[in-house]
Amino acid sequence: MGPSHTYYLRGCALTTYDKYETPFGDLVVDKATTTELQQKGLALIPRQRDVDEHSLEMHLPYLWKRLEQTFGNDGSKFPTIVPILVGDGSADNEKAFGTLLAPFLREPTNAFIVSSDFCHWGSRFGYRPRYSNGAVRNLDSRGTSGDLKVDTEALEKTTGLEPPIHEVIRVLDEMAMDAAKTGAHSNFYEVVQSTENTVCGRHPIGVVMAGLEVLAKEGLEEGKGRFRFIQYQRSNLVKRTSDSSVSYASAFAVV
Repeated sequence: MGPSHTYYLRGCALTTYDKYETPFGDLVVDKATTTELQQKGLALIPRQRDVDEHSLEMHLPYLWKRLEQTFGNDGSKFPTIVPILVGDGSADNEKAFGTLLAPFLREPTNAFIVSSDFCHWGSRFGYRPRYSNGAVRNLDSRGTSGDLKVDTEALEKTTGLEPPIHEVIRVLDEMAMDAAKTGAHSNFYEVVQSTENTVCGRHPIGVVMAGLEVLAKEGLEEGKGRFRFIQYQRSNLVKRTSDSSVSYASAFAVV
């Protein structure tokens, strides 16, 4: 599952291709599952948009190598894939798609992979929050104040009264990660909305969280169905407003 970068999409859409090519070999699409999901209401990705989109294809060479470690060199023995592009949507939309996908999350032979960066900071992203006079404001906000809902007390406690921009980025990302770790879809959705954090895969993450929440209500072992974060990095430790940075985080959940 990945976010749509090349066209405006509302909800979820499926590939119409039979295979995805990687430098090592082709990964085969599970046509039976894509047909079933289309019958349940998912749209189809326009073919050229599918070709143009990078959020799905960038993961596939790495997926091939991981599958090779498990299943050997014969690609015909690899599991099939179900590429799903996820576009814009309200909290209720995400919950609806999460509920639809919950039975697939429950199936122990399935693995869901979500493609997402975290904070995109810089003028080219239209998002440059920085700390000033006790508040975090987006320099590129079209609103009157640009104030974002950020725990400035925690920020000041760990970084001092004049925290650098890269520490503001860290706090914004940690708020999103902490919300994801709660297992409550509404927590993650509300944090991303209130901070306006440019998490490009916020909707795929939200859909999966909503599905995991359905499974949790049906009964899961303690600690299962919640994300655990194992890595966090920033491409640049931003100090100047002319700088830019993209954050990266890795997490997993087991049901």
